[in-house]
Amino acid sequence: MATLQKIRAKGPLLVIVIGLALFAFIAEEAMRSIQSASNESKQQVGEIYGERISVHEFQNLVDEYAEVVKFTSGNSALNDQQLTQLRDQVWNTYVNNKLIEHEAEELGLTVTDTEIQSIISEGNSPILMQTPFRNEQTGRFDANVLKKFLTDYEGMKTKSEQMPAEYMDYYNSLYKFWMFIEKTLRQESLAQKYQVLLSKAMLGNKIIDKAAFEARTNESDIIMAAVPYSTINDKDIKVEESDLKAKYNELKERFKQTAESRDIKFIDVQVKASAADKAALDKDMAETATALAAGGDIAKIVRESGSTINYSPLPVSKNIFPNDIASQLDSMAVGQMKAPYYYAGDNTMNIIKVINKISAPDSIQLRQIQVAGADMNAIQKTADSIMTALRGGVAFDSIAKKYNQTGEKTWITSRNYEGAPLDGDNLKFIKTITNMPVNATEKIDFTQGCIIAQVTDRRAMINKYDVAVIKCPIEFSKDTYAKAYNDFSHFIASNPTQKDIEAKALKNGYNLQERKDLFNNEHYVGGVSNTREAMRWIFNEDTEIGNVSPLYECGENDHMLVAILTGIHKEGYRTMEDMKEYLTQEVIKDKKAEMLKEKLAQTKSIADAMKVQGAVSDTIKHVTFSASAFVMKTGSSEPMLSAVASKTAANQFAGPFKGNAGVYTLQVINKNKSAEKFDAKKEEAQQESLNMRAISRFANELYEKAEVKDNRYLFF
Repeated sequence: MATLQKIRAKGPLLVIVIGLALFAFIAEEAMRSIQSASNESKQQVGEIYGERISVHEFQNLVDEYAEVVKFTSGNSALNDQQLTQLRDQVWNTYVNNKLIEHEAEELGLTVTDTEIQSIISEGNSPILMQTPFRNEQTGRFDANVLKKFLTDYEGMKTKSEQMPAEYMDYYNSLYKFWMFIEKTLRQESLAQKYQVLLSKAMLGNKIIDKAAFEARTNESDIIMAAVPYSTINDKDIKVEESDLKAKYNELKERFKQTAESRDIKFIDVQVKASAADKAALDKDMAETATALAAGGDIAKIVRESGSTINYSPLPVSKNIFPNDIASQLDSMAVGQMKAPYYYAGDNTMNIIKVINKISAPDSIQLRQIQVAGADMNAIQKTADSIMTALRGGVAFDSIAKKYNQTGEKTWITSRNYEGAPLDGDNLKFIKTITNMPVNATEKIDFTQGCIIAQVTDRRAMINKYDVAVIKCPIEFSKDTYAKAYNDFSHFIASNPTQKDIEAKALKNGYNLQERKDLFNNEHYVGGVSNTREAMRWIFNEDTEIGNVSPLYECGENDHMLVAILTGIHKEGYRTMEDMKEYLTQEVIKDKKAEMLKEKLAQTKSIADAMKVQGAVSDTIKHVTFSASAFVMKTGSSEPMLSAVASKTAANQFAGPFKGNAGVYTLQVINKNKSAEKFDAKKEEAQQESLNMRAISRFANELYEKAEVKDNRYLFF
């Protein structure tokens, strides 16, 4: 009881203590939740209709498409520029598909499995023509070839442990490629359905068709007289603030942007080789030339020279070399060497030595049987058995089927292997098949297996070269880079503000460049690669106008960059101040037009118009309403000239009226009609085509509606 009394006495205090403890627990969980949400938001590549895509999801899409590109191109890897282009393609495709899917869902549009199968069976889609599932005779997509592959693939998966790794890798890659094609077909079909639906909302009629035909076929030959705006000095035109406001309100819709942009000034320093660097390379190249002339291990000499072109253990076609090398090979004799010479096209020093020339096929057709087994003894036993059967006249195809393979004929061309690193089993395989005569069959033993190969055709005999090429870029040394870095960093440290840099950059040998309206999806600053960190700084919400960035090392480790933020333009309508320069020019043009129209107000003929100071005249034929007339004398395209000419009768004078480059008058000297005859069906088809072209711009409207956010610059 005494204990209970003590607890009751301290009850209010305990309630407070427990309450504080509970609050601390809840607050801690809330902070964790906030931090988790914050970390999650930092991993978002973008957002469409409020739906976010994480960097992991986006990277999976990029990886999927990268595999497709590598499979179709035959490349094993993609460089940075190719990956950047690929990411852009993936993002644009992802956004467009999401826009369509959102609209289609609201409308109830879908693409069924039956529809996809029908498209595949018909085989007319351009997408299908990009696949290897083609009929050998027609060259067209063949659904039966696809079905056979899918059946074979399912069968091979159950026996994957018995199949050579390279064989399974190829089939897995081909299957993934088809899955991508099928997904793309579904997306394309949905987009086509949506576009067709929109097109039905734009109905043509006979009146519109006839008017379009008349606009295209009714022609006017005219004499025009124009007084260019340049005849009046801009300084003679007074522009008021009220003029700018009125023009801004008139043209405001032109100034809408769907994403934020920023203005910067920047200094880009490209480090180049010094005289000492060039002298050191000259010495190395002279030593390499001496070694090549003496003979020896050519591959080792090329490798140790630091050449950007590897020595091929196989004779290769000249097409794999840069143009400056390829253009010389035909004229060089076997054993001839061109001593070190400079090529300005890629800033390199070069040596060429032709060791041998041969005539070899550019294309080889072959078929093969992959021999599998529990161990090498079993593999050799099976391979010998296959070779015995082939020598005995058993058909190659039937033996291939016995081992669950197609034995189909495939073509290998020079570009499939030339330029790739060849060694070990790969080198052995290419060497063997390139030297085999037609109809020859050989057993090719590899480290982990065996292949029975038969060459069935050889085509396009070309010259191939055993050639050593030393191509060494003239590069800067570490000391040269260190000096350039120290000089630039000292300049920035001594001039930390925008005002300082603007005042002293040129005096110190630095070019301060300006870039207006940089968007975050442009990837590069000033066209310099690997400037992602600079882009992050430029678009960071904490970066303020007038801030100077840190010094960034970028490019191919040969550039240094510093940026200054000079302007921020938010998503939406640009301000009048942003557009002041443009608005001023438009107001000046309007006021000049009024002045010139007043000068030309009393003119009744081209001769009268030509009396005005600065007037120019020209004859223009075949002017139609459907196309803007181009005026050579003013260097401008003038839609108003076409419009006025089409409404002016023969021998009549018209004007003055405002154009893009001046004020015009014209006289129609002849009215013609082209020989084209009106064809109602043709005009209807043309109008439908124009409607579809107009509808194709629907994505711009959907893009704004979707409130798309693109944050890729934070990650790539």
